[in-house]
Amino acid sequence: MNGTGNDSSTNLATGTGPNSGSGSGSAAVIVVGSGPTGLLLAADLATAGVPVTLVEKRPHKISNLSRAFVLHARTLEQLDARGLADELEEQGEALDRIRLFGRLTVALDTLPSRFNHLLVIPQYEVEKALQRRAEEAGVRFVYETEVTGLRQDADGVTLEVRGADGEAEQLRAAYVVGTDGMRSAVREAIGQPFPGKSVIRSVVLADVLLDERPETLLTVATVGDTFAFIAPFGDGYYRVIGWDRRHNVPDSEPLELDEVKDIARRALGHDYGMREARWMSRFHSDERQVPEYRVGRVFLAGDAAHVHTPAGGQGMNTGLQDAANLGWKLAAVVNGHADAALLDTYQAERHPVGESVLRSSGGMVRLAMAKRPWTLALRGVLTTVLDHVGPARRKVTGQLTGIGYAYPAPRGSHKLVGTRVPDVALSSGRLYEALRGGRFVLVTPRPDDAEGAAGQRKGRLTVEGWASDRRTTVLVRPDGYVAWAAESPEPAELEAALTAAVGR
Repeated sequence: MNGTGNDSSTNLATGTGPNSGSGSGSAAVIVVGSGPTGLLLAADLATAGVPVTLVEKRPHKISNLSRAFVLHARTLEQLDARGLADELEEQGEALDRIRLFGRLTVALDTLPSRFNHLLVIPQYEVEKALQRRAEEAGVRFVYETEVTGLRQDADGVTLEVRGADGEAEQLRAAYVVGTDGMRSAVREAIGQPFPGKSVIRSVVLADVLLDERPETLLTVATVGDTFAFIAPFGDGYYRVIGWDRRHNVPDSEPLELDEVKDIARRALGHDYGMREARWMSRFHSDERQVPEYRVGRVFLAGDAAHVHTPAGGQGMNTGLQDAANLGWKLAAVVNGHADAALLDTYQAERHPVGESVLRSSGGMVRLAMAKRPWTLALRGVLTTVLDHVGPARRKVTGQLTGIGYAYPAPRGSHKLVGTRVPDVALSSGRLYEALRGGRFVLVTPRPDDAEGAAGQRKGRLTVEGWASDRRTTVLVRPDGYVAWAAESPEPAELEAALTAAVGR
């Protein structure tokens, strides 16, 4: 559903949310949910000069009980464009190959990316970096505040909330984004269904100490009816995820460490001396996606819009890339540099990606747990194909790491439009350094000729030259995808392209 009425951002509500930080401030955008997706989005908006409030139901504390453990290449590129990737690389551990189905090795060291690996790092470390960036950008945080309702009109959104003291209050903004997870209150308030199903039940989680360090950074295996995964937190503890097909019990069933150890021994052949669990839980894994990522002035991103199995570690990564896509578009509209129709492209670009992730992660789980003869045969054929057919292997690797996705391009566009741009060398440095600050980057063989165009779009457009002798002129969006490209364009053609993409 598209937005209705006047999308002017001048009629913004405001006010003081319960348990707010210093100052009442005002918000053009309210983001609900301070996980990685919400933090990246809120900081992007604030960096672009958009007043933004982030509403969070939990207290002001980042939990160390995170489920996500990996950052893929495309996400690291997005974090690089925000000046965060290098510090996270220092904290995490790089893995240049992934082993699937016990016999298929997916090599990442040939990826066409500065980040030709997978980074093993707990989600809470990513959240710490993102939260610091959001605070420095001026995001207003409102903690211990729960969304209880939502109303839209032609000029904005009224959010009904309740604080820790039970007091009801209303917050108002031009736009609201729900990044509040699988049980999203925002999604429920706008009446969006969440169709799908539970794929795996009674998955066990435990954070434990190990007497013996596993041989590999990520330890994963499937044997018979059992699956187990072990990853390090970096603080001495390890996250263990396990599943026993034969033991399908409700999430509320008590969990003992002996059950986790038994699953690990059967799947991995060893429990590595597991002891002293600081946290254990049982959960089920769903595959679900909302039909619409946008309903009027309200958007959904991350787990509020899509959830899937943990196979491939794509959950947090997909949410962060949702935020990178939506943030610059919202900023352009709120700041008056783009028509509100730009916001419709969020659905057009990100919904198909979410759908693809559901298919690929679900497929990996089903093949990993294959038991029937025909599914085992299919897994064998797929493994052989991926081992020996380069294009198929590159496609799978591109989807898993995120670098293989491209967005729809208008008919007749240059072949580069909609594609991801790698971190190409520029005459003054790297592309992803030039993208910092949320600007478009025009890369051209003759940067001096385009300086005038950048001058009138100060703060929104950077003009750079190629470090090579490449002749194509490319306009790169703030999220690192090609907005427009041409071979030796005339000045009028370039100006028209810049006006359409960046505004006047």
